[in-house]
Amino acid sequence: MAIIESIPNVSEGRRPEVVERMAEAVRQTPGVKLLNYSSDASHNRSVLTLIGDASAVKAATLALFEVAAATIDLRTHQGEHPRIGAVDVVPFVPIEGATMADCVALAKDVAATVAERFALPVFLYEEAASSPARRNLEDIRRGEFEGLRAKMSGAEWKPDFGPALPHESAGATVIGARMPLIAYNINLNTDRLDVAKKIATAIRHSSGGLRFVKAMGVMLEDRRVAQVSMNLTNYEKTPIFRVFELVKREAERYGVSILESEIVGLVPSAALTGAAQFYLQLEGFTGEQILENKLRS
Repeated sequence: MAIIESIPNVSEGRRPEVVERMAEAVRQTPGVKLLNYSSDASHNRSVLTLIGDASAVKAATLALFEVAAATIDLRTHQGEHPRIGAVDVVPFVPIEGATMADCVALAKDVAATVAERFALPVFLYEEAASSPARRNLEDIRRGEFEGLRAKMSGAEWKPDFGPALPHESAGATVIGARMPLIAYNINLNTDRLDVAKKIATAIRHSSGGLRFVKAMGVMLEDRRVAQVSMNLTNYEKTPIFRVFELVKREAERYGVSILESEIVGLVPSAALTGAAQFYLQLEGFTGEQILENKLRS
């Protein structure tokens, strides 16, 4: 069986009962396994991770849309994370026996169905993008839900599927195909949002930083903690420990230390093994020396 991963990001992180309804809709879909889901109240956002074959993953994704469209109203939504939709973004990732072309085809299939069934505008991104201008998620999401109607009034932002204007309460959605990434956040021991934003500018690729890093500075209002929120799009070429060390050095410039870091959702074991090798200065260490890996092989 060709295994595909889907990681829907939904604009709800403060009502556990709503998140649980979406998780249960996925669980009840035959042929799909819900691997993980987590919520962030400050971001007001939840991330679910599920796997299955293409048809099962499509069914589960549509079941999730059914709940989200009925329960999330972006007109009253507030949170630190940028968003344009109740279901904000749905990437498909090839895991085993599936190709990127399979995921692109699935993205277009799901996008067409979502647009028709829920009257939602859909933009394709990353490997499924219809133009270079739509490849990067941050470009599509710029202006957020509040600016979406004006943005879509221009011909250059006509959606790939669905109506020409955003849904009144559910906005629009972004669907695509990509390789695995790591959602990684570093919380600073300060409430200075300006420091987090300066660090994000320094480390992200779009402004001259590390090649496979996307970053923004946000404030966790409930804790009064400034956060550097990141997506690491290739942990092999830009490893997680290198990102941590650069954030640490940049923070020191402002007299700030790192409070803690967090991984949102799932992470490849190789990413953590690489961090262990770096910090423990392990010579010649390989994944085959990890007991659980050896047992599985």
